[in-house]
Amino acid sequence: MTEPVLRSRVFRGLPPHPAGLRVGLYGGSFNPAHAGHRHVSLLALRRLSLDQVWWLVTPGNPLKMTGGLPPQRERMAQAAAVARHPRIAVTGLEAEIGTRFTADLVAWLAERLPLVRFVWIMGSDNLCQFDRWERFEAIAGTVPLAVVNRPGSLAAPLAARAAHRLARWRIPEAESHVLADLAPPAWVYLTGPRTRLSSTAVRSSTSPPRIVAS
Repeated sequence: MTEPVLRSRVFRGLPPHPAGLRVGLYGGSFNPAHAGHRHVSLLALRRLSLDQVWWLVTPGNPLKMTGGLPPQRERMAQAAAVARHPRIAVTGLEAEIGTRFTADLVAWLAERLPLVRFVWIMGSDNLCQFDRWERFEAIAGTVPLAVVNRPGSLAAPLAARAAHRLARWRIPEAESHVLADLAPPAWVYLTGPRTRLSSTAVRSSTSPPRIVAS
C-alpha cells in the first residue's frame, strides 16, 4: 500500500495558534526551500521542545537583491512540498502585515499573540551579520533567539559583533529545551550535524546536499 505524501500546510496569514503554543519562527526568501531548511527545523523542534516551526516566506530580504525573485506564492508552495511535516507550517505573514523587517514582525506577533511562546531561529551565518538587521537589538529584546551552526568556522559567528553585544544573555546549549520559556533577551547556540546546502547552491547546482559532523 502506497503511503500518502506528506505536505505542510500553507497559510496566507497566521497559522492556528492556541495559547501556550511553542513556535519557532524561521524566516527567509526560501528561493528555493531545500533539505537544509527542513534539517534545521527538525533539529529546532527537537532541541528546543517546540510544538511547531513556521516558515515565514518573506516578500524580499532587505539585505539582498530581490530582482528576479519568484512570486511569493510560488515559493510558499514549493516550501510546503519540501517541508512535508505536520508540525512545519508555511506562511506569507510578512506580506499580509506589510513589512519586510523582522523587528516589525516579531513586535506585531508579541503584541497580538502574547500567550504564544515564540523563538526566532537563524543559521550561524546570519549571526555574523545580525548587527546589520534593522533594529537587531529590538528583535533580541522581543523574542528568544536560537542560532543553529552552519558549515565553516564555529568560532567566527561567536566572534561577531552581535554575539558580543548579546553575550551575557547566552544560555548553555544543554538548557536549550527551556529557551521558549525565557523572557528575552535570551539565546542559545545549537551545534549538531550540518548541511552544506544553501538556496544559492541549489539555484546553481543540482548536486545533492552533504551532511557533515559537528
